[in-house]
Amino acid sequence: MYLNEEQLKALQQVELEMLVEIDRICRQNNICYTLDSGTLLGAVRNKGFIPWDDDADVVMTRDAYERFYQACKTQLDTKRFFLQDYRTDNEYRWGYPKMRRKDSLFVREDQAMLPWHQGIFIDIFVYDNVPDTWIARRLHLIFCYIIRKVQYAIVGKENAKSHLLRMWYGVLMKIPRDIVFVWMEKVYSRCNRYPTSLKRHMTYPYRKKCRYGLPSKCFNKQIELEFEGHNFLCSQEYDTYLTILYDDYMVPPPKEERNHTAIKTLKLPENGD
Repeated sequence: MYLNEEQLKALQQVELEMLVEIDRICRQNNICYTLDSGTLLGAVRNKGFIPWDDDADVVMTRDAYERFYQACKTQLDTKRFFLQDYRTDNEYRWGYPKMRRKDSLFVREDQAMLPWHQGIFIDIFVYDNVPDTWIARRLHLIFCYIIRKVQYAIVGKENAKSHLLRMWYGVLMKIPRDIVFVWMEKVYSRCNRYPTSLKRHMTYPYRKKCRYGLPSKCFNKQIELEFEGHNFLCSQEYDTYLTILYDDYMVPPPKEERNHTAIKTLKLPENGD
């Protein structure tokens, strides 16, 4: 099913709750973040959610996220929210964390088989340095591609288009989850030892023109922008960032390109508790 206008607005309000909570913890601990992707675009173009957008994203550098992770242990409102990454959910396989809303469900049609917490969420993309040398940068891209496919295997083995691909994902599923995260940690720890000209989140694909990553300067300084009546931190280089991701970002796409997510289950929190 696809969300109707009322459901979409209610979903966005829950996501806004989580944005406010992330912002609160970050400001209390002097942790830098920025709104990301369509959420950043919404702040710049709409001063809020893009009307048809059903998710929200923030991004942090690796160092900032680790500080955020530690702060959440004592400061997160755990009656309402759950910070999900491979250390807090033993089943979780994705390479980027999520903030989840407890007492809710947001299950995509192609992800009903996932065994982990599937509450309404915000993606928290963690950015790491990308090697500067020609060879290392391309090896890093290949590594990121492989890791992404291994982590996606739990979905691919059920939903890939061909029988051969489903079999191949079934083989990838045999790689232990924890081994994959050990591999990732070794690579990003090595890359983050020195500054580089590009950064990227390791397990999410980019368009071809920025397949290796985005300019590191996009994450060095933040400004405040209004979003749904609140002020959130955003990249000072948002014009560079959004132009790379969307080209002429101030022009909304035609209606046929305004993507909606097919949902199997949506459950909103009761009474805002």
